[in-house]
Amino acid sequence: MQKNKLWLMLAMVILIAVAFIYWLYPQASQNDYTSNPAQQQTAMAASGETPTLENTAHSPLISPSQHDTEVNCQISLDDANRLIVNENTRNCFEYFITQYGEKPIEQIKQDFKTYIAQDHKEPALSQIYALWDRYMQYRERLGDVQPPNEEKQSPQYYRAIYNSMQNLRQQFFSDYEIEGLFGKENSYHEYTLKRIEVVNDKKLSEVEKAKKFKALFDELPEDWKANLEQINQLDDLRKLTTDIKARGGSAAEIRQMRLNLVGAEATQRLEHLDGQRREWKGNVNQYLSERDSIIQSNLSDSAKQQAIQQLRNQHFKSQQDQLRLSTFETVHDQGGKLPFSE
Repeated sequence: MQKNKLWLMLAMVILIAVAFIYWLYPQASQNDYTSNPAQQQTAMAASGETPTLENTAHSPLISPSQHDTEVNCQISLDDANRLIVNENTRNCFEYFITQYGEKPIEQIKQDFKTYIAQDHKEPALSQIYALWDRYMQYRERLGDVQPPNEEKQSPQYYRAIYNSMQNLRQQFFSDYEIEGLFGKENSYHEYTLKRIEVVNDKKLSEVEKAKKFKALFDELPEDWKANLEQINQLDDLRKLTTDIKARGGSAAEIRQMRLNLVGAEATQRLEHLDGQRREWKGNVNQYLSERDSIIQSNLSDSAKQQAIQQLRNQHFKSQQDQLRLSTFETVHDQGGKLPFSE
């Protein structure tokens, strides 16, 4: 069960990291800039960025799969026309790298430099070329990273993979470049690795884990919290609540865990939801018991159906609840475990 949990968390890490990287891509539309090319370049130069050039279906610099797209290459420059390394730089590099499979690597490298040379001058041009060359070397070396000598699926295993990637980056980039290219990604991976370590720390109680989860979340940038809050909190609440119940923990422990994790207001809402679930569970169990008695009686089939419908109307007023009830009836009749929310 614990290994399955770790794989699930790793899958979530990968999916969210990929979604987060693409979420960072600039979404400026053609209408965001003036339609006059000269004015467009002037406006972008004032902001320290180069314009995003629109591709045509006949451009030799892009692959067929990228037709009808815009080159995602908003390179940032300072007032001295020097490169500012940030996530936009990496987005630009990766846009060209995604053509791999449709073009050979050497062609991609040349097409990138041809594209950059159209709109950049020295000293920025040489700086972009140099960083691009090192970035391509780094990407090629990523495939040579060996798996760590740690127990697979353990927190130490994932931490070692992350550290190997960091060591590789230091071979190709300065600290400034690493922060610009990978800073936000690194912050998210550090956050996720620390969460995995808390989950697997057997010395901590569920209440203590909730407190640590809350502290880790509070350290995140504000613009990340809105995207991660519900995902993390729902997962943490389910996991910690299940662990407390599995060892026979008390309602007071569950309440304190919730207070540490989501605060007093959310805890009150969860307790209200608990009450609704208990009420639903009690109604369903009572209904099914009385329904069994009717089914086992000597009434005719039509009389049984009529009595069951009256019983259903008595216990469950809304049509929605009666639709939910049909699932419980089917599972009950098949001898399965009733699907109550815990």
